[in-house]
Amino acid sequence: MRLLAIDQALARDSYYAATAQRAQRFAPLQGDAQADVAIVGGGLAGLCAALDLAARGRRVVLLEARELGWGASGRNGGQAIHGLACEPSVIESQLGLDEARRVWAMSIEALDLLRQRIAQHGIDCDWRDGYLGLATSARKGAELQAWADRLERVYGYPLARIAPAEVGRWIASERFHSGVHDPRSGHLHPLKYTLGIAAAAAAAGVQLHEQTPVTALRQGARPQLVTAHGTVSAAQVLLAGNVYLQGLVPPLEPRIMPAGTYIACTQTLGEARATALVPSRSAVCDTNFVLDYFRTTADHRLLYGGRVSYSTATPADLAESMRQRMLATFPQLQGVEVDHAWGGFVDITMNRAPDFGRVGGNVYYLQGFSGHGLALTGLAGRLVADAMTGDASRFDVFARLKHRPFPGGRLLRRPSLVLGMAWYRLRDMLAA
Repeated sequence: MRLLAIDQALARDSYYAATAQRAQRFAPLQGDAQADVAIVGGGLAGLCAALDLAARGRRVVLLEARELGWGASGRNGGQAIHGLACEPSVIESQLGLDEARRVWAMSIEALDLLRQRIAQHGIDCDWRDGYLGLATSARKGAELQAWADRLERVYGYPLARIAPAEVGRWIASERFHSGVHDPRSGHLHPLKYTLGIAAAAAAAGVQLHEQTPVTALRQGARPQLVTAHGTVSAAQVLLAGNVYLQGLVPPLEPRIMPAGTYIACTQTLGEARATALVPSRSAVCDTNFVLDYFRTTADHRLLYGGRVSYSTATPADLAESMRQRMLATFPQLQGVEVDHAWGGFVDITMNRAPDFGRVGGNVYYLQGFSGHGLALTGLAGRLVADAMTGDASRFDVFARLKHRPFPGGRLLRRPSLVLGMAWYRLRDMLAA
């Protein structure tokens, strides 16, 4: 419960919460319910699965411990990007090149599916096309170009190359050496999108309950979810709570680690000034291991993310800390105020590949999106819905991926990761 308390404090100043209207509220579960599928977690993975399952005639009950979209789905950087959080080589090493190509194609399908759902359900979530990946040094620029060359050659996915002489046309910052551009990726307001999916699920007949933490899972031929004021029995269960499952299935817990991420959002800059920063208005990430990411918003602010914490300790004076990171990229914003600063936890795996699978045959889980889940969660929801209704062929591609527990056990794994991240930060600095 400590993680939930920390995250609740971090979320209080979210720009997304301040600019998204919650038109619907869903009562906590009271009493006992029966379903074909019971889902734990009201983020995008759980909601998209619920939406697809309802469309196939399944009775679905979804339980969310807080509010729908309360976790990473409603508080992330808003960037929907090709690929996974891990490099394609991670998938190649485990599954071979043919299956790695299949996984890559599914990551692109996830982008198309996101757009389709926005259009189909009329979700007003500020979608904008375009993603920039930018290198901060000549060495990293050469690595990025080599990566893009192989991506096009091996996976058939072309990216526009941005040479050093052209960088200034794409971004008003001297921090970057070169880059790539992908018009198929993009960005949106994640909480508006999540609430739009929730509204679509409710309209399709999904029984949604907020403020309903699950306290126990009783496995068996017909598993049962236990809450403070009722139970849900179902033929199948989906666990989509990620780091917030809080020990519900202990064997899954060591395979993911909660990582704190932090975002700041400026005051309104005005359209001309916001566009001058990133003329294409694309989402932007640098290519450092400990990366910064940013984008302009529909109301012409700069939303800037960075820093990663594995200690669960919130950075001191978060707004000022993030403002200084922003100024390192855009010194011309000196004097611009930060109106919002917030954070939260995402779930990462050791190899940064997603972790999908089953527990006991009829309990499915989706976790380990590793900070790259805005589009992929939607596809994951579809894959698990396929699996639950008879076609597990694509779900099982991901289920075959092997995942190791974080080293050090419960007491030492977090300090070990903190030390490891310090090394990667040093490596980024030395390569600058």
